[in-house]
Amino acid sequence: MIRVLALIAALTAHSTSAHAAAEVIEVTSPGGITAWLVEEPGIPILTFEMDFRGGPAVDPEDKLGATNLMMGLLSEGAGSLDGLAFTKRRQELAARFGFSAGRDGVSVSATMLTEYRNESLALLATALTQPTFPEDAIERDRARLLSSIQSEETDPGTIASRAFAAAAFPDHPYSRPRTGTVETVTGLTRADILAAHRRALTRDGLTLGVVGDVTADELRPILDQLFSGLPETGPPSPEKRQALEAEETIVIPFEGPQSVVRFGHGGIDRADPDFIAAFVVNHILGAGGYSSRLIEEVRVKRGLTYGVSSWLSTARYGPLFAGGVSSANASVAEAIDVIRAEWARMDEEGVTAQELEDAKRFLTGAYALRFDGNGRIANILAGMQLAGQPIDYIAERNGLIEALTLEEVNRVAARILRPEALRFVVVGKPEGLTSTN
Repeated sequence: MIRVLALIAALTAHSTSAHAAAEVIEVTSPGGITAWLVEEPGIPILTFEMDFRGGPAVDPEDKLGATNLMMGLLSEGAGSLDGLAFTKRRQELAARFGFSAGRDGVSVSATMLTEYRNESLALLATALTQPTFPEDAIERDRARLLSSIQSEETDPGTIASRAFAAAAFPDHPYSRPRTGTVETVTGLTRADILAAHRRALTRDGLTLGVVGDVTADELRPILDQLFSGLPETGPPSPEKRQALEAEETIVIPFEGPQSVVRFGHGGIDRADPDFIAAFVVNHILGAGGYSSRLIEEVRVKRGLTYGVSSWLSTARYGPLFAGGVSSANASVAEAIDVIRAEWARMDEEGVTAQELEDAKRFLTGAYALRFDGNGRIANILAGMQLAGQPIDYIAERNGLIEALTLEEVNRVAARILRPEALRFVVVGKPEGLTSTN
């Protein structure tokens, strides 16, 4: 077994530069299940990344946390195997399975050796379609989840993020904790877990990336083997919502030497034609590390923080242009003023030609580093489908960035930056700062 696991580690460390240039093939099974495939016959490993839309976002209000709890139980017993037997069998096959719940859906990852492909696929199919959800495992995982929830309730970063989401998306699934509350998780029953399984793992919500030692013809029946036992359809998706915007500051008292801040306003859909330009704008503003304006102005010049950043959240049901910073209570008000000023400056003046050139060089040069293993590539393939990108996006992406003009990037900067709508949520004891609404 040690020898086999060492082989996996060595093989997954294999250079994947060829992957980035490899052809992505769309494969459809006889049962109508579609996957995007990159064939890699040179390495005897097969990797799947499965994303199912919905997940915690469609948990009923009084069952929050059901999907999150359910996903952690998929390896705790399936078919005729209890949790211990399932784990032992997976280890015998040197297979790796991962089950997780995000905000907009759930994900399943799997990596297996070609030598044991059939046996590993059968075990994975059983976990997906025949989980047993034993009561002892439910209670064990419930206790762990409740401990995590209680910890999150005293974490200033989590408090800030949830308060920002509640203000931006009132009466929407994004305003709810995806892990649930102490009350809802305590009340979950095995029947609730079974219902969450039926809601979350459905064929109509599936996007799938596959990388490795398999041909398109071999993959087609495998797709039906894995997924034909799942329900065809799930519940309706949540309503897509524009973030509720307001120029306001929300202060939530919290004892400690520093304040944690979340800020932002509505964002841009990943499928929007302007997204690539917006991606570059965000890199220059706050996502480019030490080359970003926010780091330069807030940390380097003024020493107000160790870190500040911005990001484009491409959440399926409501995108955001957001950011975060932590600063000492005595200096957080100044940090917010600087962030607000930089947001406005880029809105009014745009970026410089040098900033654009530097961003292009970094973003195109670093792109190949994303393809550093079968799992990462499979994840990218599934994400491309979720975002509505074309199948040739990997080959075209750098060219799209290179083709951007300064005029185009500055037009998009003016479009997506709205300093008059910036909301700041501050958790701490900020000096000279109070809630404005």
